[in-house]
Amino acid sequence: MSEQSMFQLGLNTFGDVTRGSDGQFEEHHAVLRNVVEEAVLADKLGLDFFGVGEHHRDDFAITAPEVVLGAIASRTERIRLGTAVTVLNSD
Repeated sequence: MSEQSMFQLGLNTFGDVTRGSDGQFEEHHAVLRNVVEEAVLADKLGLDFFGVGEHHRDDFAITAPEVVLGAIASRTERIRLGTAVTVLNSD
């Protein structure tokens, strides 16, 4: 964030698995690829933060945000990265 900015703007995602135009659910690997591309675009557009959340359900693709953040970090230059949610087992 520059000294002139009064606020930060960012995005977060859990890697939601949605249906494509054919009505079929997206493959998890395609969702993960899209998340990385979204973060790269956010960096290029000057957003301040990109957060990746963790979920362990079939309708979310990200179960290991640290791995996804590593992929994003290798392709971005200045955007701040972080976990939006990390699940701790309570069993």
